[in-house]
Order: sequence, then structure tokens, then C-alpha cells
Amino acid sequence: QLQLVESGGGLAQPGGSLRLSCAASGDTLANYAIGWFRQAPGKEREGVSCISGSGDFTHYVESKRGRFTISRDNAKNMVYLQMNSLEPEDTAVYYCAGRGAETCGSYYPKAYKYWGLGTQVTVSS
Repeated sequence: QLQLVESGGGLAQPGGSLRLSCAASGDTLANYAIGWFRQAPGKEREGVSCISGSGDFTHYVESKRGRFTISRDNAKNMVYLQMNSLEPEDTAVYYCAGRGAETCGSYYPKAYKYWGLGTQVTVSS
């Protein structure tokens, strides 16, 4: 069973950057597409980005394109989300999640079988 642990969150100033990490264990990471999601207080969990099991395909929710970059290193069992030009609206708990397939699809949360506990990102001056 795939286990995921996020790290790298914290406090950033508007316009700043953070790099989130997702450490995987328990199964072969390449078998899973990995998505990043976020949930702000009082809001529903929303998809941010997804990367296929091989890393050949990436997808970004439109508003994140150009500011966020997803990547993975299957040899190190790691997935990353580089976030630049952060805005206060990016404040949320960020989660990585493993899909039950190597390919990305919709960001419907139930399509992702394995979830980390999340890491808090706060963007504030």
C-alpha cells in the first residue's frame, strides 16, 4: 500500500517561493500518477497539478499554470511541487495523493486512493 508524507510547507511572503515534497513508501512509486491538491479553510479540496507515473505527462489546473511546477524522482520515491510567485490566495493545506493508475485523469478526489496528511502553506506579509 502506498504511503505518502508531505513536507516543505511554511510561511512565505507574497511573491515568494516554496518547494513542497512528497515522500512515498510501501509500493513502487512509478505505478502511480501523483496529484497535488489543496484545501483552504471553508473551501472544498481542489486539484492543483498531476504527474503521470513515468513523469512524462504533467497537468496543471489553469490558474496554477506558469507559477507551479510538478516533478518526480521515482528512484528517490519523491514527488515535488515548486510554487513560485505565491499569492495570499494560495494559503491552504497541500496534499499529495496517489491515483489508482499510472495516468492522470480528473481531479475527483475519490479517484485518488492514497493520501498524505498534508502540509500547511501560508502566504502572508
